Amino acid sequence: MQESSGRTRPDAGSALLDLYDEALPEVYGYLLARCGWQALAEDLTAETFLSAVAACLGDRPPTPSTPWLVGIARHKLADHWRAAEREQRNLRSVDGGPTPVDDPWDERLDSMLAHEVLDAQSGTHRAVLTLRYLDGLPVPEVAQVLGRSVHATEALLVRARTAFRRSYSIRGEGGPR
Repeated sequence: MQESSGRTRPDAGSALLDLYDEALPEVYGYLLARCGWQALAEDLTAETFLSAVAACLGDRPPTPSTPWLVGIARHKLADHWRAAEREQRNLRSVDGGPTPVDDPWDERLDSMLAHEVLDAQSGTHRAVLTLRYLDGLPVPEVAQVLGRSVHATEALLVRARTAFRRSYSIRGEGGPR
């Protein structure tokens, strides 16, 4: 590709192809660690690379890198959880199911139980907790990924932490799994 200045610009598609073998395990590992389901991680990894290819074919192709691909994967996972939450919300509205009750809590977490509890949370709660605490993103970046205001994201984090704590306490005491 040539820029308007006459210099040759590297082809983003070729750069992505060169990066593929190195980045694939990173992207897949990132997704699998956060969703816990092999099939879902595989699907989201494929969606990530399809989005990357589309971006490389666009008018302003990016410079592909593994962190860039993980960023796309982060968005794909958040999109998946949002869609799953919408579906669950629609099902709850038809069913008339109860709304979760919030309860404060402050104990050490058992890792396996924490993953199990996280998997049982709504898609939106999983997304905000994962982005904030597993990925370590600051609240403004979490808000940007989720397409919310910072204030709405802070409120969502409070609700998500409370729901997580309540579920963790119940399951930790031998409650329903």
